[in-house]
Formats: sequence, C-alpha cells, structure tokens
Amino acid sequence: MDLVSLLITWLITAISLFIISKLPTGVEIDGFQKALISAAVFGVLNALIKPILQVLALPITFLTLGLFSLIINAIIFGLAAWLVTGFRLRWGFWSALIGTLALSFINSILFNLLGRL
Repeated sequence: MDLVSLLITWLITAISLFIISKLPTGVEIDGFQKALISAAVFGVLNALIKPILQVLALPITFLTLGLFSLIINAIIFGLAAWLVTGFRLRWGFWSALIGTLALSFINSILFNLLGRL
C-alpha cells in the first residue's frame, strides 16, 4: 500500500467517524480534528492489536461462523475511544458495536463513490 492510498484511507475513515458522530449511534466525537486522530489510532490498533485478537479468538470465531469478528471489531473501536480524548461511547459496548457496523457501512459507501470518480 503506497502513501497516497494510506492517506486516502485515513481521511475516509475520519470522515466516516465524523458522520457516525452526527448519527444517533451513541458515538460522540468533539470535532473533525478529533475524528482525524481517532481514525489514525483506529488504524494503528487495527494493524497491531486486531491480528493478535483474531488469532486468540479463532476457536470462538470458528464456532460462531465468523460472527465473533464483529465483537473483535467492537473491542478495537472501544479501545480507540478509550485512548482518544474527545471520542466517547455513550452506551459503552453497544455504542462500539453500532459504531463498528456504521463505520463499515459508511466506509464502503465512501470507497465505492471514490472508486467511481
């Protein structure tokens, strides 16, 4: 992955997080600057912590036919909220789960629109 695509992914994730904070998902972000920081932290956690969690949770993920991967994503989302000041989850784990689903949905829409340009 080159630097330009990494920066585009970071910006799209930040925009998605900012949009999610405006929806009734329980995810609160203080501004777009905090969304940029949150997206960077989320990306680093996805690169470093998520693979470890996936390996540790492989038996549970297998037994649940992959649904446990949603829980792993929510854990990473919640950890990012815990680490970044100005990024809060009003309803705790449920906000993380809803936020993760919304992030996946909005990211896919934005990447799809960007791919058509």
